[in-house]
Amino acid sequence: MRRVVIVGYGMAGARLADELRRRDQDISITIIGSEPHPAYNRVLLSTVVAGTMTPQSTRLHDEKWAADHNIDLRLGQEIQEIDRQNRTVDGIPYDALVLATGSTPWVPPAEGLLEDGKLAAGVVAFRTLDDCAEIEAKARKGAPVVVLGGGLLGIEAARGLAGRGCLVTVVHPVGHLMERQLDPGAGGVLARTLGQLGIEFRLNSMAAKYLPGDGMILDDGTHVPAELVVVSAGVRAETSLAVKAGLTVDRGIVVDDALRTSDPRIHAIGDCAQHPGTVSGLVQPAWDQAAVLADRLTGTNPASRYRGTSVVTRLKARDVDLAALGDVHTDVDCPDSEVLCFQEPSRGRYAKLVLRDDRVAGAIVLGAPDAAATITQLYDRGIPAPTDRLALLLGRALPAEAASPADLPSSAVICRCNTVSKGQIVSAWRAGAESLPQLAEATRATTGCGGCKDAVCGLLDWLGASQPASA
Repeated sequence: MRRVVIVGYGMAGARLADELRRRDQDISITIIGSEPHPAYNRVLLSTVVAGTMTPQSTRLHDEKWAADHNIDLRLGQEIQEIDRQNRTVDGIPYDALVLATGSTPWVPPAEGLLEDGKLAAGVVAFRTLDDCAEIEAKARKGAPVVVLGGGLLGIEAARGLAGRGCLVTVVHPVGHLMERQLDPGAGGVLARTLGQLGIEFRLNSMAAKYLPGDGMILDDGTHVPAELVVVSAGVRAETSLAVKAGLTVDRGIVVDDALRTSDPRIHAIGDCAQHPGTVSGLVQPAWDQAAVLADRLTGTNPASRYRGTSVVTRLKARDVDLAALGDVHTDVDCPDSEVLCFQEPSRGRYAKLVLRDDRVAGAIVLGAPDAAATITQLYDRGIPAPTDRLALLLGRALPAEAASPADLPSSAVICRCNTVSKGQIVSAWRAGAESLPQLAEATRATTGCGGCKDAVCGLLDWLGASQPASA
C-alpha cells in the first residue's frame, strides 16, 4: 500500500487529504498537524474576531472525519526531522511526503514587540484560531487597539475589531491600503469607507517602539494609544523543516509544475511552496495544487500539472464589498490596454476595469457588488466583455452567455470563501441537499462572506426547475 505523509493540517493539507481519499479509498494517509484543532477555514477568522461566526463553524472537518475516512491524524505535534535517505519523518515511513507547513506571521522590527523571541504581553498575531481567542479575550468595548498592517488580513481584522466596539487605528507603511490588490485611488476610497465605520489610519507610518499597556510610538515620534496590538503585517513561508532537510528554498520551498521539490519524493503545496504561477497568502492556489497533487499521487491522472492560479481577492468585512482580480496596476495610458475608471468616494464606490483584446485582464470593484459579480464571471470564463463598458462598470450589464446558471461551466467557482464550484453544488443537490441550509451544510457555500448567496439560490431555482432530484 502506497504511504503518503502530509506535514501540516491547515487548509492545504486538509484539502489534499480530501482529494486523495476521494480518488483512492485504499492509499495510506498520515497527517501531522502542529495545532490541536481540527482543520479550519483560515479565510473566515475575521468573522470570528467580529463575533459573527463561532470557531466551530469555521471547521473544515469534524472530530470523526479522520476515523470515518481511515486517516491517521496526529494533532499538536511538531515535526523535528526528515530522513530523506530512509524516507521517514520523525520515524514515520513514507513513499511520498507532502509539506503543507503554511506560513508564519512577520513581526515588524519595532522595539519591544518581541520578548525573548516571543510576542510581548498585549501583542497578538492574527493567524490562528488561538490568536482569535486571545484577541476576543483582550478586545474590550471602547478600548483602543492598534492593527499593524493595512493589507487584506489587517483590514479584515480591523473591521472585525471595530464591529466589537474597539477604537481601531491601522498603522501601515505604504501610502494606501491593500497596495498588492488596489491602486491608490481605490485604496483612498476604501480608507474613507472604513473611516465612516470608525477606523482610523496612519499611512506612510511604521511602528518604532511598543509601550506595553500604553500603545505604539511611530517612526515620526507620534504616540498612538493601544491596550492591544494586533500584528497583521504579512507572512513568511514556513520553510525551516525543508531547509534542515537540504531542500532547495528561496522565498518558499521551490517546486516545479508537478509540485515536486528538489527531492522528487517530497512535494510542497500552499503558502510554504514557491511556484512562479501563484501568489502567496491566498487559499485558491493551495486548493488547485491539492487537486493536481492528488491526481498524481493516486495515479488518477499522471499528466496533471499545476500551471498557476487566476486569483480573485475578496475582502471579507461587514458593510464593505470589494473584489480585486488580475492586473490592477495598469495605467490609463497603457498602449495595449483599455483602462476605465469610475469613482464616487462619497458613496464608497470605485471601479477600475482593465481590458486586453476585449477581455477582462484586471479589475477593482468597490461598493458595486452587481458589477463585481459580472466582471468576475467574465474574468473566470475568459469571454468578451459587453460593448457598453459603462453599464458593466455600474453593474447594469450582464453578458448574454451567463444569463442563466445553466450556461456556467461545472468548474465555475460559486463560493470563493470556500472554493465551491457549480459542479459541487449540483452534486450535493442530487445527493439530497435541496434547500439553502442543506447545501450550506453539505458544501459550506454561503458560510463565508455571504456574497455568493444570490448565485447559490439561483442555482437552486434552476436545479429545481430543470432537473429531477433523483438524477
